[in-house]
Amino acid sequence: MHRQDSPPQDAPYSPAHIRATWGGTGSVEDASKAFGFSRAKGYDLVRRGEFPCRVLRIGRSARVVTASLLRVLDSGEPEYSGIGV
Repeated sequence: MHRQDSPPQDAPYSPAHIRATWGGTGSVEDASKAFGFSRAKGYDLVRRGEFPCRVLRIGRSARVVTASLLRVLDSGEPEYSGIGV
């Protein structure tokens, strides 16, 4: 039996869920899903320096800054990182 008064679950890529579960950075793939586009599109935007939020390059990998991702999701205004991978 399903209880009507149980709290709704946060979507896996909602700002509330990201705040509760992510550390200081997240993957480009997960951040892309939060924005609603594919992994391939996300990495393409990172390469061009046009990903909507700050991206850190660590060796050969790229990580999305969680605080920047949340600001962009909340405001709708991009914070381009200006780096390419």
